[in-house]
Amino acid sequence: MSDVTVRQCAILVGGLGTRLGALTRALPKPLMTCGDRPFLAWLMREMQRFGVEDFVLLAGHLSAEIEQAVEQIRSFLPKPAKITTSVEPFRAGTGGALYHARAHLHDRFLLCNGDSLFSCNLSRFLSGARRGNWMLLRAVEDLDRYGEVRLAEDGEHVASFHPKAEQPGQSGLINSGIYLLDHTVFDHLTPDCSLEQDILPALAAGGELRGMELTGYFRDIGLPDDLAAAGHELPAVLRRPAVFLDRDGVINRDLGWVGTRERFEWEPGVLDTISRITESGHHVFIVTNQSGVARGLYSEHDLQSLMGWVIGTVRVHGGTIDDWRYCPIHPEAVVERYRGTSPDRKPEPGMILDLLRRWELDPERCVMFGDQPSDMQAASAAGLEGVRVGPSGLADLISGREAFL
Repeated sequence: MSDVTVRQCAILVGGLGTRLGALTRALPKPLMTCGDRPFLAWLMREMQRFGVEDFVLLAGHLSAEIEQAVEQIRSFLPKPAKITTSVEPFRAGTGGALYHARAHLHDRFLLCNGDSLFSCNLSRFLSGARRGNWMLLRAVEDLDRYGEVRLAEDGEHVASFHPKAEQPGQSGLINSGIYLLDHTVFDHLTPDCSLEQDILPALAAGGELRGMELTGYFRDIGLPDDLAAAGHELPAVLRRPAVFLDRDGVINRDLGWVGTRERFEWEPGVLDTISRITESGHHVFIVTNQSGVARGLYSEHDLQSLMGWVIGTVRVHGGTIDDWRYCPIHPEAVVERYRGTSPDRKPEPGMILDLLRRWELDPERCVMFGDQPSDMQAASAAGLEGVRVGPSGLADLISGREAFL
């Protein structure tokens, strides 16, 4: 199966934010402070969990403030990112902003509203929406504040949009503000148009728009009360618990210094298990000693290529690996530049501590699964619970833990 990871996300950050009144006269809505950082930084952090590494900010209103905030936002991101700002030449609407950014956009890209955040298992969306133009939907019990999206009988194609519920208290599906698009969308765009009012209805009418429903935490910051709630909620919800995994002997069979796809054999049930961990709302990280590099059996490039395939395969099956670390250093290395000791090589906790710092994690809400005493020692040194894999595999150990039910 091919990798479903989408590397690029465009974010609409040029709205006027009139419902927030004086708050958005000097600062765009996505730069409103939530906790200790701009709302936009939280949104981009969530996208990085699923492999996004290239962001295009679609700016208009107060675009200079967006451009000035890029480095501050970058400092809050747990992973490196390319960030480009595309400024519309005039008030072009949400569709127009996308039109004017077309030269920056990959053949397939995510698009998000910059003033709302839907924290869900995005791999479910990516693995199911492999071709064409899609919108991510969520269910609400009362459509009174929202426009309804209705699907066709096939449960996939978007049939129609309705600005208001027909009856008070009616439940239904709404637009979550996340889209997965390809360049066929530009056949419908003009220099000045609305995505919601012009483009999405046109795509739906032509049978070119599909929708998928997911569940998760949602927060819009369009109203003052919602912005205040986001300031309390986002730091608590998005600083997640985490699972750390050793690699060889935990997610794949330990055949000794595995550095190629040909020698990589998944442990039984691991792909479904990682999907289950992701679905439960946990970060998933891999921390692995890789002395095979030091021994000259394969290169760092080989390892990175293999792990790109591993992570891509995990996402195809509806899970994610948020991030990973490896240590190629070994005291008896054949390759001289890798010979020595390192605070990252387990049983030392350096790789775990780095991930804890970059993702701002509470060690008491984290657990490490490994098959070696060195894994348990590294976990203990970092303040994590350690769970030994073997003879029970990861799938069996996860199935017995309440946190993942």
